Amino acid sequence: MKFLDQAKIYVRSGDGGDGVTAFRREKYIEFGGPDGGNGGRGGDIIFEAVPNLNTLIDFRYTQHFRARKGGNGAGSDRTGAASPPIVIKVPIGTQIMDDDRETLLADLDEAGKRVTLCRGGDGGYGNANYKSSTNRAPRRSDKGWPGEERWVWLRLKLIADVGLVGLPNAGKSTFLSVVSAARPKIADYPFTTLHPQLGVVRLSMTEEFVVADIPGLIEGAHEGTGLGDRFLGHVERCAVLLHLIDGAAGNVVDAWRTIRHELVAYGGGLAEKPEIIALNKSDAMTPREASARRAALQKASGAPVVMISAATRQGVPELLRLLQDKVTAARREADTES
Repeated sequence: MKFLDQAKIYVRSGDGGDGVTAFRREKYIEFGGPDGGNGGRGGDIIFEAVPNLNTLIDFRYTQHFRARKGGNGAGSDRTGAASPPIVIKVPIGTQIMDDDRETLLADLDEAGKRVTLCRGGDGGYGNANYKSSTNRAPRRSDKGWPGEERWVWLRLKLIADVGLVGLPNAGKSTFLSVVSAARPKIADYPFTTLHPQLGVVRLSMTEEFVVADIPGLIEGAHEGTGLGDRFLGHVERCAVLLHLIDGAAGNVVDAWRTIRHELVAYGGGLAEKPEIIALNKSDAMTPREASARRAALQKASGAPVVMISAATRQGVPELLRLLQDKVTAARREADTES
């Protein structure tokens, strides 16, 4: 299935049904009086987050959603039928943005969460609603109220506990394939990962967390260089960032600073998130090189630096334990705040 994390759609709720002008006509009843019923309510547009979706690809082919108009009223004080709502199912983590792509209308970040984006129009009154002691035969009836319509942007931000960032060819896809059942594309050229990948890491029966791997960043990504920074939104909800650096490349401090600069330029609170640095490909370094590069990274970043080799799994269990402790602490803090 093709991954799509942004889509623009048109939604319109249903108009209310019309009220009617009618009078009671029965044999032997000389003055039956008004009995025109009210119109029914138009259908709503409702968005719902469901757990079995992970892409917005469906909205590439279906972009217009219109609810039905409410039923018109009828004689004998019969009210028109209300139209059913249209329920649009979206993946968990979908944000609904206004057409300006800046105003947040709703954030569906939990399974089963619903939001009514456009309410259906109310039905118009029939003439029975206007009868009074001074107006025994009103001929007034109202049209139904119009529904709401708007263009909106859907933006998917994947729900993950750990965000995996780094330069291209740092070994992120290899790491994800080693620690989870995910099978991302792995090759010896840059930008093998073209869209975010999710992997579930299970340390025990009761301990697990989700890792999000996004396409590699390069210098100038916030200005659109390479694949740009559009996928950084998928790690905004993460509790901790795992910064993977190719230790065999040599210039590890420059690599770290490049990614940090892009995180700061992007914003969204990414630069303030807890960070763990993994110096990958330790099997391709001599002990002296590994020690010097690790010390340089710790001095420059102030963050914990773990030596690993995703290919040989050296240091990977210790890194996963450190990540799990960070995620568990973040979950406990979130439960306390709620």
